[in-house]
Amino acid sequence: MSQARIARGLVVAASATALLTLAACSGGTPAPSGSASSAATDEKCAAFKDYGDLTGKTVTIFTSIASDSEAKPHIDSYKPFEECTGATIKYEGSRDFEAQLPVRIKAGNAPDVAYIPQPGLLQTLVRDNAGKVIEAGDLAVKNVETYYDPAWKGYGSVDGKFYAVPVGANVKSFVWYSPKMFADKGYTIPTTWDEMIALSDKIVADNPSGDVKPWCAGIESGGATGWPATDWIEDIMLRVNGPEVYDQWVDHSIAFNDPKVVAAIDKAGTILRNDKYVNGGLGGVKTIATTSFTEAGLPILDGACYMHRQASFYQANWGEGVKVGEDGDVWAFYLPSINADQKPVLGGGEFAAIFADRPEVKAFQAYLASPEWSNAKADATPNGGWLSANKKLDINKLVQPVDKLSYQILSDPKAVFRFDGSDLMPSAVGAGSFWKQMTDWIALGKSSQDVADAIEKSWPAK
Repeated sequence: MSQARIARGLVVAASATALLTLAACSGGTPAPSGSASSAATDEKCAAFKDYGDLTGKTVTIFTSIASDSEAKPHIDSYKPFEECTGATIKYEGSRDFEAQLPVRIKAGNAPDVAYIPQPGLLQTLVRDNAGKVIEAGDLAVKNVETYYDPAWKGYGSVDGKFYAVPVGANVKSFVWYSPKMFADKGYTIPTTWDEMIALSDKIVADNPSGDVKPWCAGIESGGATGWPATDWIEDIMLRVNGPEVYDQWVDHSIAFNDPKVVAAIDKAGTILRNDKYVNGGLGGVKTIATTSFTEAGLPILDGACYMHRQASFYQANWGEGVKVGEDGDVWAFYLPSINADQKPVLGGGEFAAIFADRPEVKAFQAYLASPEWSNAKADATPNGGWLSANKKLDINKLVQPVDKLSYQILSDPKAVFRFDGSDLMPSAVGAGSFWKQMTDWIALGKSSQDVADAIEKSWPAK
């Protein structure tokens, strides 16, 4: 589940238009040719020259990020584009974004640009609103193909056409732990799934009273209860069956109750439905269904459990005064693969789609896919908690250690990235039966086969 959830190059003529662009970059009257100020401006704005002179043009952007404090880093990240092209970016955020956007599109009042939190929503918008979502322009295509893993272009495409550029990323394949607890017991970070299971068994043997468990987990999330369990299945599907089968599962080329899927759910059960392994500091297996995902990892701080599988964004849940880092109170390691030579990575992200076929809109979409924007966004996010999969993002600009670790994982040549499966499936499944059935799997002890059968029956007919 996601949290929060070009332009063709315009040639800059050697004329007064170009001087206006430079003036926008320098914030005043153009500096005399050859001056130090002019040289600095030229260097700063060199990467923007293909966008052309957009003086007087306005681009509207609509996102789900509504609070002033959360919106400010986004607004600040647009300033280089505004300064170097002369355009104005008008930002609007709404907590009702996902409900409002489709209504606005159908009413002919769509924003120029919108941040789409899931590829599944993008697909719905494109298919339900013929011609209203505009294909990305040449510069946006070039930037995505140059600076991103090919998978990201696929997630921004619908029916073979490319619409939306990636603007944010997160890594879900993490296990959180206490470095001090591991060091005190002489435990080492597992590099394969079997090593992780062996470590879990060792923790059980070292704590015969059962007061301390290897794992703690929680899947309660209000109306979205169950989604953390779907992440477990997605991560294991990638590890057990590989990316090709994962893709077939997500797009329903194989049935949800295929034996490969049932086997993955069973494998998750070796941890999540094992009373010896869970639920440290919280109770037995069934407490996983009633424990909020925001609090599920906290028993690590009390020494009641050793490991908690959750995404990079969980760094925000540890609370005031808790140091997150390799030498901190808590840290994270990559959820091991079956084979140490393979590195499947589950994650999520957001995408920017456009709804107006104007040069300034396509130029801004291209900017959002550029290294200039990714680095400006990192600079504008001083408290961290944001990440891009852009290959030219300067890792030193990332503030939080987990953000840096996430980027290292995404940038690893061995990494095979796949998007959160439930975000790609039809909403009736990905945000419906999958969540509910995984909750029943925990709370009611429903069998993996029965769970998979029920989800398969819920898959919408084509």
